[in-house]
Amino acid sequence: MKRFLFVCSQNRLRSPTAEQIFACRDDIEVSSAGTNHDAENPLGDELIEWADVIVAMEGQHRTKVQRHFGAALKSKRIVVLGIPDDYTFMDETLIGLLKSKMQRHLPS
Repeated sequence: MKRFLFVCSQNRLRSPTAEQIFACRDDIEVSSAGTNHDAENPLGDELIEWADVIVAMEGQHRTKVQRHFGAALKSKRIVVLGIPDDYTFMDETLIGLLKSKMQRHLPS
C-alpha cells in the first residue's frame, strides 16, 4: 500500500484538506505536514521516511523539502500539484483541484 504525504507551508488549509479527502480510500495511506517551523504538523525526517510519494502543493515546498530533508529523501518521488494558497480548508474548488490533479498519481 502506497503512502502519500501532502505538504504545504502551514499545514492548515491545503495539505490537511488533501489528507482528509483521500483518507477514506482503502488502497493508500495519507498524512500531511507543513514546511514552516510553526506549522500545525511540522515536516520532519520521520514523515519523509514514512512516505512513498511526497505531494507538494507548490514548487517552493518541493525546494524546501529537498533542501532540508535531502538525506531522508533518498530516491523518493516528489509530485508538485501547483495549487496556490488561495483556498480555505475543505473549499469545494480546492477539493476539485486536488481530486483532478491527484488522479494520475493514485492507484486506479
